[in-house]
Amino acid sequence: MEVLILSEQFRRKTPDEILESISNIKRGRLKIILGAVSGSGKTYQLLLEGNEMKKRGIDVVVGVVNNSCSPGTIKQLGSLELISTIEWERNEHVEQDLDLDKIYKRNPEVVLVDRLAHENHLNSKNATRLDDVMELIRNEISVITTINIYELKGVKKVAEQLLNLSLHVNVTLPEDTLTKADEVRLLDVTPEAILKRLQKGEIGKKDDEGPLQFYNNGNLATLRELSLRFLAEEVEEDLTEHRELEGLMGPSGATERILVCVQYHWNGSILIRRGDQIAKRLGGELIIASFIPLSKKLSKEEEIFKSSMQKLINKLNGSFIEITMKGDEIAEEIVGFSMHHQITRIILGQSKKPVWEEMVKGSIVNKILRKSKGIDVYIVADRVKALGERIIPAIKTEKRRENPYRRLPPDEMHDKVERVKKGTFKIYIGAAPGVGKTYTMLREANHLKVNEIDIVIGLLETHGRKETAAQVGNLEIMSKKIVPYKNVLLEEMDLDSIINRNPEVVLIDELAHTNVPGSKNQKRYQDVMTILEAGISVISTMNIQHIESLKDNVKQITGVSVRETVPDSILQLSDELELIDISPHALRKRMEEGNIYAMDKVEQSLSHFFKTQNLIALRELALRELADDVDDRLESMKRKEGVRGPWRKDEVIFVSVNLRANAERLIRRGFRIAYRLKADWYVIFVKHQNELQTDEKVILDKLVSLTQRLGGVFELYTTRDRRSVVNEIKKQLHDKKASQVILGQSARTRWQEMMGGSIAVRLLREARHLDVLIVAD
Repeated sequence: MEVLILSEQFRRKTPDEILESISNIKRGRLKIILGAVSGSGKTYQLLLEGNEMKKRGIDVVVGVVNNSCSPGTIKQLGSLELISTIEWERNEHVEQDLDLDKIYKRNPEVVLVDRLAHENHLNSKNATRLDDVMELIRNEISVITTINIYELKGVKKVAEQLLNLSLHVNVTLPEDTLTKADEVRLLDVTPEAILKRLQKGEIGKKDDEGPLQFYNNGNLATLRELSLRFLAEEVEEDLTEHRELEGLMGPSGATERILVCVQYHWNGSILIRRGDQIAKRLGGELIIASFIPLSKKLSKEEEIFKSSMQKLINKLNGSFIEITMKGDEIAEEIVGFSMHHQITRIILGQSKKPVWEEMVKGSIVNKILRKSKGIDVYIVADRVKALGERIIPAIKTEKRRENPYRRLPPDEMHDKVERVKKGTFKIYIGAAPGVGKTYTMLREANHLKVNEIDIVIGLLETHGRKETAAQVGNLEIMSKKIVPYKNVLLEEMDLDSIINRNPEVVLIDELAHTNVPGSKNQKRYQDVMTILEAGISVISTMNIQHIESLKDNVKQITGVSVRETVPDSILQLSDELELIDISPHALRKRMEEGNIYAMDKVEQSLSHFFKTQNLIALRELALRELADDVDDRLESMKRKEGVRGPWRKDEVIFVSVNLRANAERLIRRGFRIAYRLKADWYVIFVKHQNELQTDEKVILDKLVSLTQRLGGVFELYTTRDRRSVVNEIKKQLHDKKASQVILGQSARTRWQEMMGGSIAVRLLREARHLDVLIVAD
């Protein structure tokens, strides 16, 4: 791959390629501000960016702005120059078309164009506003524009199916519209924020989508998840392209791509269904492949199985590939295919070989584990019954409907009152430092103050950024507490002063911060929990790399092991979780201009953490994580309403660890799987000696602490000798009615496994009734 890239650098370009390169240099740039729904603030953001450009000396004008905008949005026009539009009537509504002649005569650097999904007048030069915009770009004028996710043609159909209603969209845009853009920014807004705007009259009485009944929590959450996932797919394509240019292969750490390896056999459909369930729960892509030797001719029975499997795959909208092998080394073929297609998880059936043959010749599973790098292997249970009835009612049948007239006992009454008294918790989350989380938090705070909400700044970190500091305005800033530490005086947030001041809302920056030793709480998020318990609402900020369970993904993406983390449970406790999205190009530009770190740190940052590839992957990770969060909240709401959902009632996850370096990774992986499956989960460590060494005790304490932080149960058992370890694990799996066990790869060589055995290999052989996930080392 590297040789090909090097040779490409020295190849002489053809005349057509030179012409295309010059055209690309001369063309204007297209930026799209994407929203889930009307009312998400796209026009407001469009005008805000226009004003910021004007301050930086860029010649920017407004080509067209939605005439039904709220007064607050219209105020954002400020001193921006507005080019008059061509107005005409359609169905008693005044429509506005861009006046291209006036724009060309004015010849600005940038034009702000609202509502890209618009059909022009019949006598116009171009049929649609998109055509107008592409013409401006060809004529070296850059454009910033806005669209809603369901205005994309293919997405509209999906949205209508998900919402079970018809979206009244007059004009749709081609599916590749986002691909044409140089930059896409998602304006992520929670359903709660949209509904508040609706109550305040900031969203019109009737929009393109239809009546106000469209605006309910479920519909808004569904469209929000759709926009997050759709943009994540676009970002993933950018990442794949970038990695290929860099000559990189294998999974990036940002996306789950699942390969189900099937033979034309009775259990093929079982593997496919299980793969589909896993892909849906993890938000991953599903690929089904069958590896067939070139010399093999399918029997009639195999042809029948193949036909029925293809029908199932079509029903599940999966991708099917039949691969003809020249040799008979199926493990090598599977690993090679997986590396080439960035597979993160291979799904297989249990080995059919007898024990003696596995020990002597090895199994396909063992060979794949030895040859693959960074790819998990999932072995599906051998028993059909273990895979049955995975779709269950959301509300258990044995749960009786609560009597609304029942008088609450004192303890229940106290719990209900305490829940009402607690403050609300909102977190702004970003893919990396500098995306604008603190800036947006301060802007919201000023808006709340205008609306007479008692709000203060509890802790603010501007990192010397002038634009952020300017947003403080007249907000009250709480003084910090001075804490002595190692003959140095350090500043820390004053928790007691905030509680004594008792505002309605407090802003607390950098949620993942570790407090100075000697503070009341070890971590800032613990301070936030104390403030919420006191009935004070909190708005906070953090980056995606600080989520505890994503620590391994972030290390794989960036090579950096994040020290300060926040347990996932803290994010789950938040009332609102909102993504501040920005393109890698825009973020690196901010860095180059010295708007994130001091100029002496810029070059090092751009070549390390802020590499384009890292920022693309972190952005995708953030989009998918937020989409999963929206999905979980939507499922929770549906469970309360008694809607059926694709989760299992009896799923129990077991993570088997030892005191090796990968134990923390296994625990974090176990948590993420259990959380997505809504399952109980345990971490088990079986030791076979009476006393642990001092360094082993330290590791064990860390594992127990991590399990508890993530909400799992850690169980420690002691056996007489190493040979009894597997028996003890099997006993606990049986007692807890486990449905899936998670293991690390064996550290032993093939020879050591043959002579002394392996816990992983024995469990695979003796726990065939369970699904087994072997996490890549």
